[in-house]
Amino acid sequence: MSRYLAPSALLATGWNDQVLFEVAADGLITTITPSAAAADIGDAEVLNGAVVPGMPCLHSNAFQRGMAGLTEKGGPQGDSFWSWRKLMYRFLEGLRPDDVEAIATQVYIEMLRAGYTSVAEFHYLHHDAGGRPYANRAEVGERLLAAADATGIAQTLLPVLYAHDNFGGTPPTIGQRRFINDAAGYGQIVEALMKAVQGHPAQRIGIAPHSLRAVTPAQLTAAVGLADSLQPGMPIHLNLAAQLKEVNDCLAWSGQRPVAWLLDHIALDGRWCLLHATHTEIVEAERLARTGVVAGLCPTTEGDLGDGFFNAVPYLRAGGRIGIGSDSHVGVDPFLELKLFEYGQRLRFERRNVLAKGIGDSLGGHLYRITAAGGAQAIGQPVGSLAVGSRADWLVLNDDDPALAEQRHDGLLDAAIFGPARQPVRDVMVAGRWVVRDGQHPQAAASFARYRQVMKRLLA
Repeated sequence: MSRYLAPSALLATGWNDQVLFEVAADGLITTITPSAAAADIGDAEVLNGAVVPGMPCLHSNAFQRGMAGLTEKGGPQGDSFWSWRKLMYRFLEGLRPDDVEAIATQVYIEMLRAGYTSVAEFHYLHHDAGGRPYANRAEVGERLLAAADATGIAQTLLPVLYAHDNFGGTPPTIGQRRFINDAAGYGQIVEALMKAVQGHPAQRIGIAPHSLRAVTPAQLTAAVGLADSLQPGMPIHLNLAAQLKEVNDCLAWSGQRPVAWLLDHIALDGRWCLLHATHTEIVEAERLARTGVVAGLCPTTEGDLGDGFFNAVPYLRAGGRIGIGSDSHVGVDPFLELKLFEYGQRLRFERRNVLAKGIGDSLGGHLYRITAAGGAQAIGQPVGSLAVGSRADWLVLNDDDPALAEQRHDGLLDAAIFGPARQPVRDVMVAGRWVVRDGQHPQAAASFARYRQVMKRLLA
């Protein structure tokens, strides 16, 4: 049993001061004592700042960290996600499994230092550059698990089912050959990865039918059936309605918009995380909210790709659940994602504090709470709040950052999200183990040296 004293902590019940935590060897919080008496503190480690739950990152494409900054050149026609995707296909042609592991290790360290304590890895780079399965079909997935294990970040790995280029079962393109699996091959990958995480306290497997354009309705139904057969409550993630072209293609195929089609044809529930869902109409947003799904928002990537703004107001008003992710890792900062999420709504409606819960309530505190809870639901792990039975995944905030100086309680989160904070996180714990101290990760230098060599070869 390890014991920690926080000068203040954001518990599931709200902020409290002088909070004593007891954490078992399995990383779970066993006891929380607010307003702890001096006699109770004993040998507890005194933490150097306020404590908040670590933020889950519910959507990551780790290998895309290596692409950051490579696509910022004007094209002959209007650039979009679809032109960006062509460049992404070119970038991944040279990636080997050890490259993927090196890039993932680098970005996972960056995520931990920024305040993400767990990551949902959307893994679709299954095969070699020629589209041939590796001798071990789960090779790349196991490399991603190894990167998470080595860095200390918790992970829900989501092998992606990708079968087609567009709606109606259109054949895949050459650029997609590394992604493509039939049902049998996909099942083998999922089952192998489930064996690989068996008994691990901070790793889990989910499934991810890539999108309505990449799987047929029959394949989507079969994938959900696979999840049901393997593990009750297995997370299911799906890209949905991120771009207008996708909406228009879905209308041409089915006569319905993507969100409406999914609502009418699939029994959605709390296992589902619908990624982006950018182009969602008001009625669709309200219906979606009532299903209990999590909307997975990635504002830095959505801004980078010019996708648009999520229809947050009617969705949240109807009780919708949200979480955040860093997706392509053009930004690796949960506080920045939350700032851009709110700023997107301000630009859309031309007013301030659009997503505030009520008069006088902290906007930063509200956004942090709901996205931590939504992210925890999406990854299917006992995180996102500081409560007995939850895992000890937490951040010690850095009040030596000028933006946070002399702030208290929700004021710290307002300042970390909406102020000019440069290093709002001091220490990071995952599953009861310190992985970042004083802003530093013990493997940062070695990881960066390895990452630099990978990038030198890829960019040569």
